[in-house]
Amino acid sequence: MSIDQQYIDYIIFPLAVLAGAFFLSRVLRYFIRRFVKRMSESMKLDPTKYNFLSNAINFIILILAVMVIFYHIPQLKQYGVGIFASAGVLAAIVGFASQSAFSNIVSGVFIVLFKPFRVGDHISLSKGNSGEVEDITLRHTVIKNYENRRIVIPNSIISDDTIVNSSLNEDKTCMYVLFGISYDSDIDLATKIMQEEAMKHPDILDNRSAADKRDGSPMVVVRLIDFGDSSVNLRAYVWATDPMVGFMMKCDLHKSIKKRFDAEGIEIPYPHRTIVYKDKKVEI
Repeated sequence: MSIDQQYIDYIIFPLAVLAGAFFLSRVLRYFIRRFVKRMSESMKLDPTKYNFLSNAINFIILILAVMVIFYHIPQLKQYGVGIFASAGVLAAIVGFASQSAFSNIVSGVFIVLFKPFRVGDHISLSKGNSGEVEDITLRHTVIKNYENRRIVIPNSIISDDTIVNSSLNEDKTCMYVLFGISYDSDIDLATKIMQEEAMKHPDILDNRSAADKRDGSPMVVVRLIDFGDSSVNLRAYVWATDPMVGFMMKCDLHKSIKKRFDAEGIEIPYPHRTIVYKDKKVEI
């Protein structure tokens, strides 16, 4: 074999195969994502499993490309035969070294199959992380939090975590708007103010059933939930179309209700601290 032929076989051909594999994976992922986006908009198709398949394509095509390169180059082919001849030892080594990687892959498959959360769901984790599920790959899950930052969590860890999913069956959510008023304040007036301010908000959702409307049940329920050390605690139950809208509505209501309380004499107490100074004896 001439030097030029060796150059083509050992350098140009592997590079061409890898470049072709990269191009093919990009094209397939593009068409899959385009299909999923179109179906999601028209048929409300869940994109989770298709995104997972799209992320797996790179891995599969890379393995196939490496196999083609090994088969084409005689020296590598012989090396590959030697590898398969000692497959038992290699499997033990790779298995021990790749336990974490395989655990993440298996956990990712279980997430896609059993769907404790899906791409686009709003979830909260036990360690305080929360946000929208942006992607589920072979190795990890990507969550976009409400600061527009990405939280990357290995699949094996998130599958063992306790997850609060605000979008599993439906997006609408009930927001708790909590205020503590002083014991001297008018509870009925405070309740009325909280209801009025909530009902004026443009994003409020009427979650009452037909029977509740016939019975005249209020759209916003306010309950006295407990007695604090210095306050009577009231909680309003306000519904919104989804968690993000509900969070912004809750922030707006904190501001508007506080202004109404100030204007109508409803006191929000704050802790008072009494400091006692003891006279020290002065020695002469």
